[in-house]
Amino acid sequence: MNIKKIFLILMSLILMAGLIGCVENFTCGVLNCQIKSGNEISIFIATDPHHLSKKTYDDGKAFETFLTTGDGKLLHYSEEIIDAFIMDVKNKEPDIVIFPGDLTGNGEKESHLEFAEKLKTIRKLGTHVFVIPGNHDIENPWARNYTGDQLTKIDSITSEEFAEIYAPYGYKDALSRDPNSLSYLATPSEDIWLLMLDSAKYNRNKVRDGPEMGGALSSKTLNWVEQCGELAEENNAKLIAVMHHSLLDHSDLINEDYTIEDNDKAIKTLQDCGVEIVLTGHIHLQDIKSYNEDDKTIYDIATSCLIAYPNQYGSLRFVPNKGYYYRTNRVNMSSWAKENNISDKNLINLQEYSRVFFQKRSYDKYYDSLLEISKYSDTEMKAISETISILNLGYFGGFRNDSLHHIFNTEGFKLLQDSAPNSIRDYALSMFNDEKTDNNKLFIPINLNETESK
Repeated sequence: MNIKKIFLILMSLILMAGLIGCVENFTCGVLNCQIKSGNEISIFIATDPHHLSKKTYDDGKAFETFLTTGDGKLLHYSEEIIDAFIMDVKNKEPDIVIFPGDLTGNGEKESHLEFAEKLKTIRKLGTHVFVIPGNHDIENPWARNYTGDQLTKIDSITSEEFAEIYAPYGYKDALSRDPNSLSYLATPSEDIWLLMLDSAKYNRNKVRDGPEMGGALSSKTLNWVEQCGELAEENNAKLIAVMHHSLLDHSDLINEDYTIEDNDKAIKTLQDCGVEIVLTGHIHLQDIKSYNEDDKTIYDIATSCLIAYPNQYGSLRFVPNKGYYYRTNRVNMSSWAKENNISDKNLINLQEYSRVFFQKRSYDKYYDSLLEISKYSDTEMKAISETISILNLGYFGGFRNDSLHHIFNTEGFKLLQDSAPNSIRDYALSMFNDEKTDNNKLFIPINLNETESK
């Protein structure tokens, strides 16, 4: 670190001390950027890995019911999928790997400890690893063992334990930590800093029957964000924000408990800090949304769930003086299975198995919803459920608009078009009026005038 940067940090701390009431106990550690300015930076984003320790379940009825009434996550193969992802990391050598929350199935302590061991493997490859919690991870009342036909409540973890378990993966080396949440500022490179934001609401989980699903960034945390923005600007670093919940609505119909509360305040704060990219998860959709005001655009890139179809992760490449290139990659399970002599046909043919599993969960969900509407015959409900399940394969995989036109000729879609407005009809039609057709790729150019002025 040069003398100028040390001086800038010290000056910024003096200024912060004078801003009485802005931030409580703002602290700043030593700036330690291991990736020097001018280098390309490769970041993998693996969100919602939902690792579930095999120690928490057997092949009995309790776990089977839990698995087959879920939302399509391959919880029984979470370890294998994460291991296959780690092999991709080994082969492709990204500089940074980010996990934006929901690291575990339901916050089981055993699952957290095992997942931290997985991260140790990535770190040994020479890759920087950063995590934040999701709504499933802390004080989760749903943490269970599934034995035979019995469910037994087990320990989740506290926020303090989360920071302790994941100390090597962001918390210990953070330049700054928010005193009001598990948010922190990471500085893996001189050009790109990571604003790791804890949007989960877990403080009242102990008195709830289930974890709080929605998210928020408090005013105190946003004040802290402003100070991080000033520090980044003084050091000519660009901020990328990471959080579990959505900053922008990824669906006009389904956004409650997915988009953070009072998101307009967070949008303004982040844009004022020069943030152009927010990497999110939670909604399990592969989706990109943008918001523009005063010629400033901010992108919310939601990467789909790692352990649900299509089992993919995001890749963000920063190229100096050009911009940011985002794309998705599917986990290379076939190579991992071959290298590890795996005989399980479900893993050998993961894409097909995952597709069928996800489609069946989707079909069952919408058939049950149609039963509640009580406006269709059984034959019609089956046709509509089949259509929605096919649509969801493309929708959750990141495709919209004309990429889904193949569904127009199905009996189920014709029934929906002819129906009076209802939630399922509106949901299906919303897929054909989206901001982007292919949400698996994006290029964000750098404002060269802004770069040259620094």
